[in-house]
Amino acid sequence: MLAYGGICGSVTYAYGVFLPSMSETFGWSRSSLSVPYTLFVVIGGILSPLAGFTIVRFGARKNIIFCNIFAALGLLGMSRVDELWHVYLFFGFMGGLGIAFAEYLPLTTIINNWFIRRRSFAMGLLFTSGGIAGFVFPPLIGWLISCVGWRASWILLAFVHVLLAVILAGAFIRNTPEELGQIPDGSAENIWLDRLTFLSTKQVYSTPVDWTLGEALHAPVLWMLIVLFSVILFVLMLLTTHQVAYLQDLNYSPITAASALGLMLGVSIIGRIVCGILGMRFEGRYLAAIFLACMCLGVLSLMNARGIVFVYLYSILTGIGFGGIIVLLPNMIGAYFGRTHYSRISGWTIPVVTLAGAVSPVMAGFFYDATGTYLMPFGISAALLFVCVFAALRLRPPVK
Repeated sequence: MLAYGGICGSVTYAYGVFLPSMSETFGWSRSSLSVPYTLFVVIGGILSPLAGFTIVRFGARKNIIFCNIFAALGLLGMSRVDELWHVYLFFGFMGGLGIAFAEYLPLTTIINNWFIRRRSFAMGLLFTSGGIAGFVFPPLIGWLISCVGWRASWILLAFVHVLLAVILAGAFIRNTPEELGQIPDGSAENIWLDRLTFLSTKQVYSTPVDWTLGEALHAPVLWMLIVLFSVILFVLMLLTTHQVAYLQDLNYSPITAASALGLMLGVSIIGRIVCGILGMRFEGRYLAAIFLACMCLGVLSLMNARGIVFVYLYSILTGIGFGGIIVLLPNMIGAYFGRTHYSRISGWTIPVVTLAGAVSPVMAGFFYDATGTYLMPFGISAALLFVCVFAALRLRPPVK
């Protein structure tokens, strides 16, 4: 949770808050500043198969420690940029390596190694840390920029990142329960949790056998999951990159615009925890349809955000929907395909998802530069989410 929250708050969710200030300082267009973020996302995705290999070879803990140090050096470099290619190097390349090797894949692998029966609840808690970081960091960064400027703010973020994702996380993380002589889920029964989630009355599907990478790639449901979460990442990357700038265009103050992003990510905590609890009782495909519908309604609210009420409505609906859906992907892959080959299976799905999602920041910047509005990219996002609501209902467990 420390590692995931650290990298989400100081890297992933931070860039969009810096975008307007850096654009104003250098006179760079928003589309040109969106490309480094796209590079960041692409590198974080296409290197995931290699990250999966290093996790098997060296363990997830080493990935998290050493690659988060590398990402922190990239944040320090962002404080010294003078040319656009500097942003490509420090954020796009160095930050992308941090995401690929130190964030989603190694952290969900650790959760999948430690938990089986309560996997969804553990995943919900892991991703809750990202929601907390998203709630705290964007408005804090906006305040820091207004006080000390954007260059000093990058430096402060680098030190915070090292503290959370390297020092503290490295002190607590262990790759598997077997390293401590334990077994997945531990040995004690959490009776209060069983009663809370009604586990005694219903169990959700969990594969009785472990699938290999080759077998999983031949399962249609895996490719359906890939398509579904490609759309999620498409929408998420668009919002985190351009939402602050969009609201400022509507004459909201920079702090209000950044706070709306923070509120959305903060409210996502509710979706993450609720999904983690309900995921132990209800099948993932039904929960996915509900959370996708929330995201769709949230984007429609953002498109009509002429009043502050619609801004709050967007933050709440999108936050709950995004928070729930982000927990479902690793949980469903673990439930459908098992524990042994989880990192390799996930590692080979992430590049496809990432490349699809990487299109949105550049596309949104292009449409804005061409038309002066974000109506087209937001409309495309809402339409894709609407279709995915019905597609999610077809995500049935595979048969080996």
